[in-house]
Amino acid sequence: MDETRDLRLTRLIKAPPAALWRCWTEPHLLCQWFSPAPVETMEAVIDPRAGGRFFTRMRLPEGEEIASEGCILAAASQEMLAFTDALGQGFRPLGQGFMTAIISFTAAEGGTRYSATLLHADPEARQQHEDMGFHEGWGLATQQLAALAAKIKA
Repeated sequence: MDETRDLRLTRLIKAPPAALWRCWTEPHLLCQWFSPAPVETMEAVIDPRAGGRFFTRMRLPEGEEIASEGCILAAASQEMLAFTDALGQGFRPLGQGFMTAIISFTAAEGGTRYSATLLHADPEARQQHEDMGFHEGWGLATQQLAALAAKIKA
């Protein structure tokens, strides 16, 4: 990790890696936790394989909707998922992307060591993401993820 360009959030979640994997890769589960409340994820499409589509549509409390198109770069069931908004399905360039995310799930005593590392092109993009509320937003979404993962069967 390059601390000048990247952001990371790490938590111990009291659920097995298989449950977290399901929450990340099954659209109906992803919609339940992916956006920090009160933002809602209205739609999700995820094809967890290299070149697969990663799409979300969120609704802000004021009613504005934001769609995000991306591409899965790598996926290892119950271990890691990497995606970017710089590419679309089939690795088709989308124009200027903002980030690449690497999500890892490591079995640990008491659950799963969960890590989200977000890579940015330069320190300015990293700072912009931090200023947008990365730690608060991804932190709240991770709490929502943990609560959901604890309830589902792996």
